[in-house]
Amino acid sequence: MEDVILLDVLKVFGLAIFSFFVAFLVTPLLTHYLYTYKMWRPNVARKATTGEHASVISGILKKRTRVDTPRMGGILIWGTTVFVAIFLWLLSQIYDNALFSKLTFLSRNQTWLPFIALIAGSLTGLLDDWMAVRGRDTYVGGGLDLKARIGAVLVIGAVGAWWFYSQLEMRGIYIPFLGDLTLGIFFIPFFMFTMLAVFAGGVIDGLDGLAGGVFASIIAAYAGIAFFQNQLDLAAFLSVIGGALLAFLWYNIPPARFYMGETGMLGLTSMLTVVAFLTGAVAVLPIIAFPLVVEVASNIIQLSSKYFRGKKVFLAAPIHHHFEAIGWPHYKVTMRFWIVSVVCAIMGMVIHIIGK
Repeated sequence: MEDVILLDVLKVFGLAIFSFFVAFLVTPLLTHYLYTYKMWRPNVARKATTGEHASVISGILKKRTRVDTPRMGGILIWGTTVFVAIFLWLLSQIYDNALFSKLTFLSRNQTWLPFIALIAGSLTGLLDDWMAVRGRDTYVGGGLDLKARIGAVLVIGAVGAWWFYSQLEMRGIYIPFLGDLTLGIFFIPFFMFTMLAVFAGGVIDGLDGLAGGVFASIIAAYAGIAFFQNQLDLAAFLSVIGGALLAFLWYNIPPARFYMGETGMLGLTSMLTVVAFLTGAVAVLPIIAFPLVVEVASNIIQLSSKYFRGKKVFLAAPIHHHFEAIGWPHYKVTMRFWIVSVVCAIMGMVIHIIGK
């Protein structure tokens, strides 16, 4: 019994450490490529959510943003995850060893769906990053048209929703302390809306270290939930992503060596949605991912206020730029977001576990 527990701990926590070191050692090679081929855009300007030039945000970016910092750092996260998954699978096939078989985390019932969602989202984001870099857009956020990105997210969401509905026969979500909420056929649009909402939270990728730290907390929380549910393959999968995220964060703290880009953000948000449904912890997603909720809400409030009232609520949106505009140093904004993220991630995880 003790040996089994030790293997479970090794599978989840050991693979996180292994993933961290793999990503940490690979990063110099990745950054060498990104800098050699100048995977950045030389002109950094900004459009506001209503379409006009955003002078506040442009002023902030001009003070602290280097124009020669490449995108596509998200390759490190999903690339490491793919490498570790294939490496462990090959070991289990080559060597008839119980340890290697135990460490393999790719499984049809737990990790194939989030793994495919991660790759599908990441490759779509990689195309967006590539087009943005090669297009040398004069405004941040170029690349694929927003409608195209939303369309891609909805397609991934539709496929995922169909699989959950038809193959896993999922018809609702679990509400902690209250029980199941049946949605019936409306489960499909609800799943798609959730994925789109989480994707919108990608606007948090705006400060050195901000997105990496926040997503590390979110993923750790869902790894904890999966571990308590004895979904060890899923917990290990998330731990591998978490380890790669920490390595990314090591190089992304100020001054950032690279930015995550859409290839990281789109992959992580697509995967996160699938994981939330697989663990039955969709209801606590707004708590665990509270910083993402705040970021999206600030954009919606700003846009609505400017459209209906003709004036802004915040000096800049999303809200992390507002805090910069009122005088907070960017590192203070980042670290306070990290603190809030850790607290909310723990709170959401505890609510889901005891709410069962």
